Amino acid sequence: MRVLVIGSGAREHALVLALRRDPAVRELYAAPGNAGIAQHAELRPVDPSSAEAVAALAADLAADLVVIGPEVPLVLGVADAVRAAGIACFGPSAAAARIEGSKAFAKDVMAAAGVRTAHSEVVDSPAELDAALDRFGPTWVVKDDGLAAGKGVVVTSDRHAARDHGAELLEQGHPVLLESFLDGPEVSLFCLVDGETVVPLLPAQDHKRVGDGDTGPNTGGMGAYTPLPWLPAETLAAIVEEVVKPVAAEMVRRGCPFSGLLYAGLAIGQAGPAVIEFNCRFGDPETQAVLALLDSPLGELLYATATGTLAAVSAPRWRSESAITVVVAAENYPGRPRLGDVITGAGDGSVDGPSVVLHAGTAQREDGALVSAGGRVLSVVGIGADLAAARAAAYARVAGIKLPGSHFRTDIGLAAVEDRIAVPVAR
Repeated sequence: MRVLVIGSGAREHALVLALRRDPAVRELYAAPGNAGIAQHAELRPVDPSSAEAVAALAADLAADLVVIGPEVPLVLGVADAVRAAGIACFGPSAAAARIEGSKAFAKDVMAAAGVRTAHSEVVDSPAELDAALDRFGPTWVVKDDGLAAGKGVVVTSDRHAARDHGAELLEQGHPVLLESFLDGPEVSLFCLVDGETVVPLLPAQDHKRVGDGDTGPNTGGMGAYTPLPWLPAETLAAIVEEVVKPVAAEMVRRGCPFSGLLYAGLAIGQAGPAVIEFNCRFGDPETQAVLALLDSPLGELLYATATGTLAAVSAPRWRSESAITVVVAAENYPGRPRLGDVITGAGDGSVDGPSVVLHAGTAQREDGALVSAGGRVLSVVGIGADLAAARAAAYARVAGIKLPGSHFRTDIGLAAVEDRIAVPVAR
């Protein structure tokens, strides 16, 4: 099978490494890729958001399967163009990708499917903002209704901060979504979805805030771990049966069936799971940890999803270990990052014992030096017999990486290791 992966981040590096382990994948391409991905796949230049360019590249390569990593190309209909060219594509149509592209659309789908989520209101003018804020709080959740790379949300107990964020979004012409606050530990669950067929992958937990102890602004994600030792099997089953399957069925009913990776972000409160958001693609940085433990051929799973035959494929097999992702970010991230600094100690992206360094925002200079080229620069993945061992492996590898001004969280997965997370007991 000849596979083309679209994207240039650590998520795509993880996809490429997992596809490389599949004996059925004989040729592997990535576009545009990055310096680490170049060690494992042949890179081709392309604008990932150009449906015409991606479809033309897939046809030129005679690809059997195209795997689209980022959300923007999916929302813009790149998967539709690839399928129109007669090539199997892992990724939803533009109509189905609205589950991430419009939070208001997602709320409507959840309401129709009977899925628990936060109460919400959409505000599209400054005149409505103050009155709407009065109906929420004392913890305010203020979101950009569209795509924001994980950084368009403010969760705060400060009404002034909530108002400032909402006003800034409105000034940029973006509708604002206000939500009631959902408490309880958060879970990210990836599911392969082919119409009404739903196949869950391992649950993970993301760390969105930039600083230790969940402090500072939201980011695209500073780390993640899997599996979740504190999440009961029956709660995971309830998420699949009561959340993902009803949403998949509702999408079919609406004439925009989902095909690809449906990501449910949830809070597990006393009343059970409630949805924070849906994404239409593999999440970053959870993918890096989840795929590190996959023991099944990834190409087979993705191709079956893309061709409508997922129900006929065996359930994924997993290594009986734990994995953790620690993101190394550039100076000033999640603000405007400093770029062009030389990186040493990152290696070539090959699996080296219990750890691997995946490239995200990297580039190679003409003199061969590896330099930073984005906010989240590297994802360091550690694997171990348990979460404590995986943490030790990841942070030992992080210690060997040098990038001026870089920063990372030191507490990824620590609360789980210290048994400080528990699913609330219903009253």
